[in-house]
Amino acid sequence: MRKILVVGAGQSGLQLALGLQSQGYEVTLMSNRTADEVRAGRVMSTQCMFHTALQHERDLQINFWESQAPRIKGLGVSVAAPDSSRAVDWVGMLDGYAQSVDQRVKMAGWMETFAQRGGQLVIHGAAVSDLDFFARRYDLVLVSAGKGELVSMFGRDAARSPYATPQRALAVAYVHGMGPRPEHPGFDAVRCNLVPGVGELFVMPTLTNSGRADILFWEGVPGGPLDVFQGIKDPDEHLAVTLELLERYLPWEYARATKVELTDANGTLAGRYAPTVRHPIGRLPSGGLVLGVGDVVVANDPITGQGSNSASKCAASYLDSIVERGEEPFDEQWMQATFDRYWQTARHVTKWTNAMLAPPPEHVLNIIGAAGQFQPIADRFANGFNDPSDFENFFYDPAKAEEYLGEVAARV
Repeated sequence: MRKILVVGAGQSGLQLALGLQSQGYEVTLMSNRTADEVRAGRVMSTQCMFHTALQHERDLQINFWESQAPRIKGLGVSVAAPDSSRAVDWVGMLDGYAQSVDQRVKMAGWMETFAQRGGQLVIHGAAVSDLDFFARRYDLVLVSAGKGELVSMFGRDAARSPYATPQRALAVAYVHGMGPRPEHPGFDAVRCNLVPGVGELFVMPTLTNSGRADILFWEGVPGGPLDVFQGIKDPDEHLAVTLELLERYLPWEYARATKVELTDANGTLAGRYAPTVRHPIGRLPSGGLVLGVGDVVVANDPITGQGSNSASKCAASYLDSIVERGEEPFDEQWMQATFDRYWQTARHVTKWTNAMLAPPPEHVLNIIGAAGQFQPIADRFANGFNDPSDFENFFYDPAKAEEYLGEVAARV
């Protein structure tokens, strides 16, 4: 039985550990927190997982919250005009529903499941020196802890990382009490609100420790009017500022939020990071090698909602590569090939995300505008969140965009 160590208990690390466990590997999982500490801790992310990523969880039979979490059937886009009215408003329908489960709920539950199924769960914050010790005792060491000292082992891939600094200041609040959405009261949708030159607000239904909730997620251009959360420590003040900005820039969202309250005292989060692609292989002082997983190797800005989706797709891809390797050594060549296989999916996410961080060119504005007139365009854009590779066909190139918009208009 081959022995594998997974360091880090997020979406990619836990999904991969559970997948390897189901295939008969002897798996050790290292986490710096217990399941109870995760469950009672601060929110870790926003997340909305689309069909493909959800299917990876179903395949492993770890979709424990699917019947409880809201079923997100659409993705809506609104654009604020200078007078704070809505210049654009539409919703695209998803081919397969999406869902969001607070990672405090999911990761704690998965950690407990891993242990119940006989996995060795080690509660210990890992340093490079720890991995140096463990690398000699395992056939493969996978690093999925995306922060801290361990990430420094994986060098930045400058050719694939056009941004050296954060492109958005991030602020999250989990709330109860959002009013119904008048535009489509019959189904749930993620709503993306664009404030040109200022930033974006995402609203998404989720399942948290206390039941159904909504996530209010501001992405502000650094140095701009939304970049005001960094020094705020009090969660109630964080929510108050969130709502003040809603009232100022997105009054249609504020109208639904006048009675909201935080889900819990740990229901806020603020920060920023530079989107970065890293080289996938880390070399230990003793010469041993470790393989980076998930956002250790590809960390995109959350503007396109791809973080948990990418983590799930990475775990699924790596699982296939590990199983297919059989008893052959997990050497450097295999590690690089394993990442390269995943990059065929991840490159589309990175390209799209980096494009969305920049001011939109005219042809992209035309697509967003046309989606309000033609439902097939809105639907195609929405389903790109599940499969970003489709954006290659109509989104980046002005000629392809013009041709596509003309074809749709001609069919109507």
